[in-house]
Amino acid sequence: MEMKKVNGGSIRAIGYDDKRRALAIELSAGTFEYANVSSEMWRRFSTSASMQSFFRDQIDDAFNKRRIK
Repeated sequence: MEMKKVNGGSIRAIGYDDKRRALAIELSAGTFEYANVSSEMWRRFSTSASMQSFFRDQIDDAFNKRRIK
């Protein structure tokens, strides 16, 4: 999965695999993959004015995650 560097608080990079519906987020605490994330949620997150707030409010506790790094 290709990761895009971002400046979003503790978020360092983001990536999305449309076929697997998997969202990867590199945080200062590690890299995590979130399962079953729709392409619409990815679009809203990746274009959000406040990526950190969107992540905290809409993604972090709403999707199953696993640490990948």
